Amino acid sequence: MNRKQFLKNSTKGVAFATLFPSLAFCTTNGKQKPIPGSYSITQNFEPDTDIELTATPTELQLFTGNKTNIYTYQLKLISGDNAAHEKLPGSYLGPIIRVKQGQKIRIRFKNQLPRESVVHWHGLHIPPEMDGHPMYAIENGEQYIYEFEVNNRPGTYWFHPHPDKITGPQVYQGLAGLFIVEDDNSGLPSGEYDVPLIIQDRMFDNSNQLVYLQNNQMGQMQGFLGNRVLVNGNPDTTFNVSTSTYRFRVLNGSNSRIYKLAWNDSEDVIVIGADGGLLEKPVKKPYLMLAPGQRAEIWKDFSGQNTGTEIQLQSLAFNDGTSMGMGGGMMGRGMGGGMMQPDGVENGIAFNVASFKVTENSGKKMELPSALSTITPINPTDAVNSANPRQFYFYNQRMQWVINGETFGMTEVADWEKVKLNTTEIWEFINGDNGRGMGMMQDMMRMPHPVHLHGLQFQIIERDVSGIQRDVWESVKDGFLDEGWQDTFLLMPGMKVKIALKFEDFIGKYIYHCHNLEHEDMGMMRNYEVLG
Repeated sequence: MNRKQFLKNSTKGVAFATLFPSLAFCTTNGKQKPIPGSYSITQNFEPDTDIELTATPTELQLFTGNKTNIYTYQLKLISGDNAAHEKLPGSYLGPIIRVKQGQKIRIRFKNQLPRESVVHWHGLHIPPEMDGHPMYAIENGEQYIYEFEVNNRPGTYWFHPHPDKITGPQVYQGLAGLFIVEDDNSGLPSGEYDVPLIIQDRMFDNSNQLVYLQNNQMGQMQGFLGNRVLVNGNPDTTFNVSTSTYRFRVLNGSNSRIYKLAWNDSEDVIVIGADGGLLEKPVKKPYLMLAPGQRAEIWKDFSGQNTGTEIQLQSLAFNDGTSMGMGGGMMGRGMGGGMMQPDGVENGIAFNVASFKVTENSGKKMELPSALSTITPINPTDAVNSANPRQFYFYNQRMQWVINGETFGMTEVADWEKVKLNTTEIWEFINGDNGRGMGMMQDMMRMPHPVHLHGLQFQIIERDVSGIQRDVWESVKDGFLDEGWQDTFLLMPGMKVKIALKFEDFIGKYIYHCHNLEHEDMGMMRNYEVLG
């Protein structure tokens, strides 16, 4: 903090605390808001990869005519292997950061955005001050040093902004990238056959500029829904493939939209990995439900196709159970014929996500492995609260999205959100108010909530669908992936989900929230604290 900043903050009654990273606190509208101080490199931390990551506004030629104003992450390698990062061709997204388990990483994050920002390493098991909590957001011109060891299993993780109340618009403007912990599994496609697919919906005006909610209260209540789909930051995406076997790392990077992914050639979706890495064995599904923040690794074999064949990855229509106020009209997540209607809410028609055109009659065919990895299940009876799981109700209260009736406070932690280090617990999440709210009004404000917990991976042990409308459940029931390690799951209206989780290695405050980014920005987010 320079002298000018110090004097400015001193006039606002700043009280300094001795923390690491160092923080100061001021009062804004009656709430404590941490203000980052100076952050320095740890001298005895020797990184395998040291990079500079800058969030900055820029412009890109996405369409004919005007360039599109976007935000992007720019990466500069300071030391380490050049293979540790790559840029998606012609895309504002990324970069893709590639690391290995056990490596030490330093990221020097620099903020050149008009507003404060912070980077959340989605899915990583790292100390709380490295996780991207909103309390560590830095202002324009400041720098934050992330230093951590990669503790996660090999898998597909990602990073994005997480500042309080403005996560939605910053992600929407283009800030997102993959963080891949590589494996050495020779039985899986690699190199050019290992392909990322970041799926997002967006809306553009006649000048090719991104259109967001524009202070639309109902739109914020629902969450942003665009009217066209982009893959890897590019519209109308077609991938040229050979008659080979591919591994697609799929991320739902949308703010709010849920996808029901299926191949149009009637082949099953073969899933080999979830949020937290490879499954024990492949899982075959007619379609895959993928909520915002979730990842899935999909195996696809094009070896039996003729040159010139084109196969589409589609999102099928489904009933998401959403009911938003006037008339209780259904506002689903479908699009029409590759282009959504102007309001972005049409339901009932499938749309294409991306096309894959077979252009080469050569390549590498691989056999689908019968076993992929070893996963030790968490025994629910080992949980300290196995007989009485903590319960978290996600619902709407007086036009405000809440968890157990509460919204986000920067440093606030309730007693029911405090856990002990080195314990296992069962948490139950319920989409609904259990009679806490306003009865009929709650029935008029139903929505799915993708739930994300920071700082750890967990296992889904039970999905209770007894409270879901039958037509809703019938349209989605075959698409849930509950196997393996997860950090995000889809909680449909009326659904209850139990997860088993272990609190290991780190103490401090992490957040959990709805990964509908507009819901998160409205306060559907809370802290939990791991106590030593």
